This record gives sequence, structure tokens and C-alpha cells, in this order.
Amino acid sequence: MTEYDVVVIGGGPGGYVAAIRAAQLGFKTACVEKRAALGGTCLNIGCIPSKALLHLSERYAAITDENAKLGILVDNPRLDMGKVQGHKEGIVDQLTKGIGFLFKKNGVSHVHGTARIAKPGHVMVSGDEEQELRAKHIIIATGSEAATLPNIVIDERNVVSSTGALEFTEVPKHLVVIGGGVIGLELGMVWRRLGAEVSIVEFADQILPGTEGVVAKKMSQFLKKRGYKMYTKSAAKSVVAEKDGLRVVMASRADDSVTKELMADKVLVATGRRPYTEGLGLAELGVAQDPRGFIQVDGQFQTSVAGVYAIGDCVPGAMLAHKAEDEGVACVEQLAGQHAHIRYECIPGVVYTHPEIATVGATSEALKASGRAFKVGEFTMSANSRARAVAETDGVVRVIADAGTDELLGVHIMGAHAGEMIHEAVAVMEFSGSAEDLARLCHAHPTFSEAIKEAALAVDQRAIHS
Repeated sequence: MTEYDVVVIGGGPGGYVAAIRAAQLGFKTACVEKRAALGGTCLNIGCIPSKALLHLSERYAAITDENAKLGILVDNPRLDMGKVQGHKEGIVDQLTKGIGFLFKKNGVSHVHGTARIAKPGHVMVSGDEEQELRAKHIIIATGSEAATLPNIVIDERNVVSSTGALEFTEVPKHLVVIGGGVIGLELGMVWRRLGAEVSIVEFADQILPGTEGVVAKKMSQFLKKRGYKMYTKSAAKSVVAEKDGLRVVMASRADDSVTKELMADKVLVATGRRPYTEGLGLAELGVAQDPRGFIQVDGQFQTSVAGVYAIGDCVPGAMLAHKAEDEGVACVEQLAGQHAHIRYECIPGVVYTHPEIATVGATSEALKASGRAFKVGEFTMSANSRARAVAETDGVVRVIADAGTDELLGVHIMGAHAGEMIHEAVAVMEFSGSAEDLARLCHAHPTFSEAIKEAALAVDQRAIHS
């Protein structure tokens, strides 16, 4: 039996960051991870490998489609899927090993195995040999797993989750994506750019449900122009393997008797994620969970059981790696007596398609529903000189502010490099700034970020370039 101040269960972004910060604060810390490699879903089968494939597919699409428009002609480009997958695996290997180095540097004990909380202060780890860890504080950071549909079986070969969609050894002829959210669009774009026909089936009224409506509409228009097939307000009912491929049956959301069929050789089920807490012994321990399985926590991330905490995807809120990281830091800093806090309305989100979508704060639809008066400034990327110069004119920036106080309530960007541009809006919102503050910032010319300044100026009807 080994004694620790903090034991973190889960070595993903929330868990490994919490463990490192706890050690920096002087806590004797261990991190338990059942995977052979650290990094969780994000580094191993999520964020990082998908971004590697997105980058590779973007480069390929530029050679085959975009460069010719600029006068750069390349004959007969070829795709080596072995090297594509090898590059992706190499990046994952480098980054996961890097976390092990950071653990050694900061004095975090890495325990390989599956954890179960036997009782407060006691973690049993089964692996090569069973061991017991005792800790004053236990932090659950076990993340999430792909959500499934009751009538569709995922085999990770033909009908796949995001995990299987990262492992294709050849480009599908027709990929049907069930779910038009972030994961579905990103992975759909990877394979579309590499040559697949892509059809997207979405239950909601629009792709990217919950995104600023204007932005989601513009992205839908962009995708349709590039050959994506969209089936919104539609529910996937079944996927049946036949001699000629996979028969996907979908029904109208309004009338279940109205159906349509698609034939595909691969189907991606991308209907979101759910908390992963299997085997932790939470029910026996008395840890409260909501009907969807999310662990309930208070303002200090403590569960209903004293000394047991939870962060990241397994607690309510946005399922984002950076949200989990910030919660891990805040949790252990509070354990150390510091006054860490998180403003959840200031956590950005990014869709890594091309063009990207990046958002922070409230949407106009949410503000309308709440009854809060607001004003909007909008600027199209086609009026941005840098975007014109590099042929990246698809997109828009929308800045939303309180109608009375001008407080910045939300910024929503569709455009090249949107994920890098969003952070100046995050900074202004963190300090409760205004649209006027954003508009008064001096932006270098020519840059994509000037579009944010122009949209902020447009809130007060004084944009210069539109």
C-alpha cells in the first residue's frame, strides 16, 4: 500500500494536467491510467490524430484542387495511405511519450492499471499486479466515450466510431456520417478531401446544433457547394450489410413513415460522447450521477462523497480537452488553498474544418430565448484584404454585445485560422470588456484578425471596410 496526497484516475488532458499541477504545488501525486500510453482519448484516438489527418488531407486537397486556381499545376498527385497513417501514429507516439517525460520531471508517479475506488481514500488498481493506493484526495478524470445508437451496431471496420474512422487504410468510396456535429464534420472533411463521397445525416434542423445560426448556415452552404450531401431533420434508423455495401435507412424527423435509403461502404456514427465511469465503483461508493451518467460536483469539483472529486468530460459541461485541463488546475489549486475559478462562458470552442469555426460566449439564438437585449456586428471575410490576398474569403465574423452596456457577450468566427483568432475575444470577455474595447485594439495590417475589429466596429454601425 502506497500513500499519496492526490491520486488522479485517468491520464487524459484533465488528468495528466491535474497531476502535474498537483505535484508542482507540493502534493505527493500519482496518476492511474489503464491505457499503455498516456494522453487519454485526446492524444491517442481523438484530437491529435484527427488534426494530423485534417492537416494531411488539407495539403492533398490544395494540390489537387486549390493550387490550380492560383496557377500552380501539379500532375498526377498520389496518396500513400501507409505513410499518411504512419505520420499520424508518429505524432501520437511523440506526444504521449512527452507526457511521461513531464511526469518524471515533476515527480508524478505513473501507475498503469484499471482503478476502482474501494472507499474514500482508497484506490485499488488492477494491472500486472493488484495494488492499493491511499490518498487524501482522489480526482476522477476518466473522460468520455463515443455515444452509440440502440439500433446500429459499431464494429469499427465498416460501421465505425471516430476511433475507426481514424484508421481507414484506404479512402471510402461513399462515407455516410450519422451526426453533423464537430466530430462528424471534421472526419467527414478528412475523407471527402481525400476523395470520398460524403453524406451527412443530422437529426437537428441544422448541422452543428447550438452554433450561431448564421455561422452554421454559411458552413452548410460551403459544404454543399463542395459536394457534400446534407440530410437534416433526419434520423438514422438502421444500417444493414448487403452484398453491394451498407444500406443506411433514415426517416424524417417529422414523420417516421417517410424514409430514404443510402448505400455506402463505410458508416461513421458521430452522435456525440457520453461520460465514461465504468468500473470505478461509483454506485457502491454513493457518488451522485445525473440520468445521463455525468458525475455531480460542487463549485470545488467535489462529488457527493467527501475527498472524491471529478473533472473533465465525466462532469456536466462542454466536452473539451482545454475545459478539462482548466478544471484540473482549478481543482488542485483549490485543494492547496488557492482561489482558482473558471468562467465557463469564456471557454472557446473550435471546429477544425477548413474554413475553421471558432466561438466563445452566447449565441444570438440563446440570447433571444433568454430575453436579453443585444446588438450584433457582422463582417464577411470576403472584405478582408489578407483573406483576399491568399484566396481564403469564405466566412464571417459576428460580434455580439449587450444592447445597453456594450458588454461583449459572444464572438463567432467562420474563416481560415479562426481557432487562432478567437483568443483575443476570450481575453476581452475574461476581463468583462466591451465591443468598444475590442474595436479599439490596434490590429496589424493585413491580417485575418482585422475582421474581428471590423465586426466589433459594426456593433455600433461604424465598420470601415463594409
